[in-house]
Amino acid sequence: MSTLVSVKRIAAMLATLITLIVFASPALAASAAEIDVEVNNALAAFQKIEGAPAFLSIAKGVLVFPRVYKAGIGVGGEYGEGALRVGGKTVDYYSTAAASVGFQLGVQAKSIVVIFTDQAALTKFRASEGWKVGVDGSVALVDIGVGKSLDTNNINDPVIGFVFGQKGLMYNLTLEGSKFTKLKKD
Repeated sequence: MSTLVSVKRIAAMLATLITLIVFASPALAASAAEIDVEVNNALAAFQKIEGAPAFLSIAKGVLVFPRVYKAGIGVGGEYGEGALRVGGKTVDYYSTAAASVGFQLGVQAKSIVVIFTDQAALTKFRASEGWKVGVDGSVALVDIGVGKSLDTNNINDPVIGFVFGQKGLMYNLTLEGSKFTKLKKD
């Protein structure tokens, strides 16, 4: 009986954590200056990955989410804030949020870099107020694990997403269903 109680407690704690991540994060939103510092750090870490500078060199725009937190036990949620850079300068700020149902268990922090290699794809993204992966546009996802390198010859999609720097273990890594929403920052 005590095992069932422990499982219920863990489920309740994770449900609370998911709720905090998805709903409380916007209330604790970072300032534009804080986001810019974190984006600089994430881009510096991304550039250390073999092959990453080649992707950045062909980018028309780069959307960077330095920290996206995800938690789930059957039902999951994630949230993060970042910036869109064009020509090396921040032009807009965005949040990413997603909810999911299915086989998942754990808590994770990750960094996401979305590279727009096509000007038309970037223009369409910037014109939208909310852009959902898989609905408003597709993103070729590249999961960067330890010791992996990138090759621009093998990936020719107009929008490419990179997930790296995972801390914590989470099954079911995807950007599908993630919604990117433009933020107003001072």
